[in-house]
Amino acid sequence: MLLITHVAASMNDITSFEADFTQTITDDKDKTLTYSGHILASKPQNARWNYIEPVKKNVFITQFEVTIVEPEIEQVIVKRIESNFDFFKMISNAKKINNNTYETKYKESVFKIVQNNSLIESISYIDEFENRVKIIFKNQKQNHTIDLKVFTPNYPLYFDIIRD
Repeated sequence: MLLITHVAASMNDITSFEADFTQTITDDKDKTLTYSGHILASKPQNARWNYIEPVKKNVFITQFEVTIVEPEIEQVIVKRIESNFDFFKMISNAKKINNNTYETKYKESVFKIVQNNSLIESISYIDEFENRVKIIFKNQKQNHTIDLKVFTPNYPLYFDIIRD
């Protein structure tokens, strides 16, 4: 019982997260797309996904907005989002379902989080298009200081800006 409390508490105590990632998206015909990159996240609700392969793309997430910067096509997409999505709250609400696996829900999706030695190892879920999504993290760092400036989108002024 003490071990369960310690692991759950560590999930609840995460204030920042940084890692390299590999994301696979598999459709209903078992066709898989693979992306890789780097993520930075910090409480309260800041995240930056830097996709490196197969194309470069940076996704900046704040409490109310997602900004997607696509340098290869010189385009920026800015979308308003619901303010109730909070990654850190989502993982802190996760319930242990077996050894190192936790489960939590957001909207209609069930997220499975695998933790190893208090580090988040992977997150998997089925998205709104019924695709199976799995994100595997490597070189994780948790609870270290991240300069909040990295969460401010930056791009050349000549990029096309689309507001959704």
